[in-house]
Amino acid sequence: MSELNKYEQALNKYCTAIDDKKITEVVTKLINEKVIENNTKEVKRFLLGSIELTSLKSTDNEDSILRLTEKVNSFEEAYPTLPHVATICVYPCYAEIVSKSLEVEGVEVACVSGNFPSSQALTEVKTIETALAIKDGATEIDIVMNVGKYINGNYEDLCDEISELKAICGEKKLKVILETSLLKNASNIKKAAILAMYAGADYIKTSTGKENSVATPESAYVMCQAIKEYFEETGIQIGFKAAGGLNTVRDAVVYYTIAKEVLGEKWMTNEWFRLGTSRLANLLLSEVEGKEICHF
Repeated sequence: MSELNKYEQALNKYCTAIDDKKITEVVTKLINEKVIENNTKEVKRFLLGSIELTSLKSTDNEDSILRLTEKVNSFEEAYPTLPHVATICVYPCYAEIVSKSLEVEGVEVACVSGNFPSSQALTEVKTIETALAIKDGATEIDIVMNVGKYINGNYEDLCDEISELKAICGEKKLKVILETSLLKNASNIKKAAILAMYAGADYIKTSTGKENSVATPESAYVMCQAIKEYFEETGIQIGFKAAGGLNTVRDAVVYYTIAKEVLGEKWMTNEWFRLGTSRLANLLLSEVEGKEICHF
């Protein structure tokens, strides 16, 4: 059997013929009925602890990344009863700064890699970048699925590359970003999610947030359904990360609600549910504390 046949066989185990209109109806109903019960201080505390505090700007520098890390270090002393963020997410060139200056146990050092955000580079370049990030202290790696290869139907090369990067990561977690807004429809999102998981993803993630690539509740719902079905088929638990366009506390509660309703309580820890954002950290903290706070 060729590798291509293997991945085609994997896809054939799942229903990927999806009606986008029905997905929208289901998600709208779910949000209208369930979000209100999750709009609580307890949920917001949990969401604060699920944040991947992210800085992926062209203006990043050693001083700005060090300041970001120090804010995480000082948070534990300032708010000892609140959960700290899940990760600090930066470019690979800053992995060493974060890993050496981070003092809070349990906060992961995440790096985007593999020629983020376009994923348009030779696989050899992606593997070197990933290996260097891990050498410098990254404990999690975020890569972007090669959307061009997916659109072209080249599933074999697409999955082989993900598998090769997972091999570089070893026991370190690999998150695969689907760029759902570029996939256009629910069927493609589900296929891409299944392929990424079979190729070795430990998490699947909605979007980069670059080039108007943002998450939507519909894409999150389809991805969570894929994770659930993959778990039922293989027994392997895969994490979910929403990122891109998360601007309000309600956005965070919406994605929490979708993940909880589709995946269940087993996924409701910051090991399996993540939010890729920085702007929400202060907003969630302010709502939990009941006053405006600008710690991060």
